[in-house]
Amino acid sequence: MTSIEIKFQEAQQLLNSLMSSKVYNFSTLKPSQLKENLAVVYAIFTEQETLYVGRTKNLRRRLYTNHLHGNLSTARLKKYLINDARFSEINSLELAKEWIKSNCFFRFIEIVDSNSRGHIEGMIGYLLNSRYIEDEH
Repeated sequence: MTSIEIKFQEAQQLLNSLMSSKVYNFSTLKPSQLKENLAVVYAIFTEQETLYVGRTKNLRRRLYTNHLHGNLSTARLKKYLINDARFSEINSLELAKEWIKSNCFFRFIEIVDSNSRGHIEGMIGYLLNSRYIEDEH
C-alpha cells in the first residue's frame, strides 16, 4: 500500500470517528460535560449542513469564550452568521448566540498533536463542505 493510500484510509477513519462521536447540543451544554484542556478538531452542525470546523487545544474554553460568549473579533461563527444574507434576522451577537443555542450541535475527535490538528481541521472542513471557512491572511 502506498503512503497516499495509507493517508486516504486515515482520512476515512478520522471522518468516521468524528461522525460517529457523541452529539452535544448547544441548547443543553454545560461546561462540566467537557474535560479541561481537551485538544480536538470539532465540527458545528445544523440539521441541514456543516457550518464550521475548527481546532483547539481547549474545547471547553473555545466553545464558551469564542462561539457562545466572545466578541466579534473572537466569535467567528457568530460573525459569519451576522454577515450571512441567509440569516437577515441575526443582526447582533446576542441573536447569533441564541440561534446557535437553538439550532446547532457539535461533535469532536481528540487530536493531541498540534500539527496534526491543523491538517485534520482542513481535511474535515473540506470533506464536510463546511459553510464557513476562515479566510486566508
